[in-house]
Amino acid sequence: MRKFLTLLLTAPLATLACAQPAPPPPPLAPGAPKLIVVISVDQFSADLWDEYRPHFTGGLARLGGGTAFHNGYQSHAATETCPGHSTILTGDHPARTGIIANSWTDQSAPRTDKTLYCAEDEHVPGSSSSNYTVSPLHLLVPTFGELVKARWPQSRSVAVSGKDRAAVMMSGHIVDQRWYWGGKSYVTDVPGASVPAVVPKVNAAVTAALARATDPLAPPPYCQAKARVIPIEGGGKPVGAGQLARAAGDVAGFRASPEFDGDTLALAAGLVDEMRLGRGPAPDVLAISLSATDYVGHTYGTEGEEMCLQMLELDREIGDFLALLDSRGIDYSVTLTADHGGKDVPERERLAGAANAARADATLRASAIGPKLVAQLGLSGPGLFGDIGGDIYLDRKLSAADRQRLLAAAVAAYKAHPQVEAVFTADQLKATPIARTPPTAWSLLQRARASFNPARSGDLVVLLKKDITPIPDTTRYVATHGSPWDYDRRVPILFWRKGMAPVASEAAVETTDIMPTLAATLGLPLAPGSVDGRCLAQVAQCPAAAPAPPERGK
Repeated sequence: MRKFLTLLLTAPLATLACAQPAPPPPPLAPGAPKLIVVISVDQFSADLWDEYRPHFTGGLARLGGGTAFHNGYQSHAATETCPGHSTILTGDHPARTGIIANSWTDQSAPRTDKTLYCAEDEHVPGSSSSNYTVSPLHLLVPTFGELVKARWPQSRSVAVSGKDRAAVMMSGHIVDQRWYWGGKSYVTDVPGASVPAVVPKVNAAVTAALARATDPLAPPPYCQAKARVIPIEGGGKPVGAGQLARAAGDVAGFRASPEFDGDTLALAAGLVDEMRLGRGPAPDVLAISLSATDYVGHTYGTEGEEMCLQMLELDREIGDFLALLDSRGIDYSVTLTADHGGKDVPERERLAGAANAARADATLRASAIGPKLVAQLGLSGPGLFGDIGGDIYLDRKLSAADRQRLLAAAVAAYKAHPQVEAVFTADQLKATPIARTPPTAWSLLQRARASFNPARSGDLVVLLKKDITPIPDTTRYVATHGSPWDYDRRVPILFWRKGMAPVASEAAVETTDIMPTLAATLGLPLAPGSVDGRCLAQVAQCPAAAPAPPERGK
């Protein structure tokens, strides 16, 4: 299959042309936009949207003036970057996309490193989960851009991102251009794709900017009010009163600043111009993932001066990008959401009254629990693979009988830990159907089921209690996401198009609903049951039998 897709991407058009004249493309839905822009703001929780919406005056203010769902949900439990992005333009939960986490364990992997990265091809010689060849191999379903290209062959699908996994999961297997930050510059994994002239220009500008230090940002009074130094446990530096200044050559500081989003949007804007997106004979799809909010959240937490500055600059940067689209006279629509939410540092949460906020006990690591259980049971080997919470795998070198003994002991050990809320086995998850009720009503078991794929998920899934942050060592990052709780699940979902009447909806909807809704705006048919999501009648003229989701609480 991979060789076939490579052939499609690299073969000259004449090689793929049929002997018979191509039939005319199917018509679009009346009034369909010529360019569909989908923006994912990494770690942009609905909590941040609700808090900062009154302060937005730029692009986010404009998008909030369309149809705005502040109760959008990444419904699943594994609220990480790769699974979240895999839902946005496929219409499917991670259970169906196959992207159950950023990384997972495959003990049959053809290499020493048995950890697989979600956007790699582990079959490439010398590949590892930290030094890999980027690939959409693990994504099991098509994306919106792929379906649009299949129906309207002259359509273009383009993705730009601060992270490779975000770009891959939003664009899929067949894409015209895909660019993402590679550590020093924006790079691509698309075989045989031409390099647009804008790419080296943006890369040269980024290289020059990185060589210079940047001054602190000037915080407005609202951000100044959040400036409070918060000491961090576990070896991390204090946070809370930073103004995002950066030393020359500081790539980590660059990523955790509005600079990063600005450069990603600049590259996207350059591709819009150079490829004349939205001005061809068929609709085009542009997927953008902005990563700086995630890095700011991980580095400083979500409730300090740093995030405040990031939010206001993000609003301005998106506004500038939309103004460029306006100036080109493009008929476009914009959908904005997030791959997951995020949680503030527990040290500041406790000061705000969250008495149970804490960092996870380091002894919850599978590498700590596994050997202990192995010794108790008289077994050998590591016993368990995994980290703190999430998917935990039993050592496949053990006999079936010993694995059953170890499974029972592991379930008991995790359940006994005071920081663990729930433990589910693979058999429990397999027996649980995917929930079809509003995501506000989902049990923890149903949330875990939406992330569960039998071929890739663990032998058990461990969910930590609310307000437990799974980062004991804070020397790299101080805050994170990944829990089944609503601060990580709830995200904004915004639909905007020029002339759209403003609607602020309380309906609980899902990110899986985005793709079928966009499909309806183009008149792209989807087979019944082919995706998990459903068309949102508040936004599009949906096919029959697609009623509006119920309002929250009804």
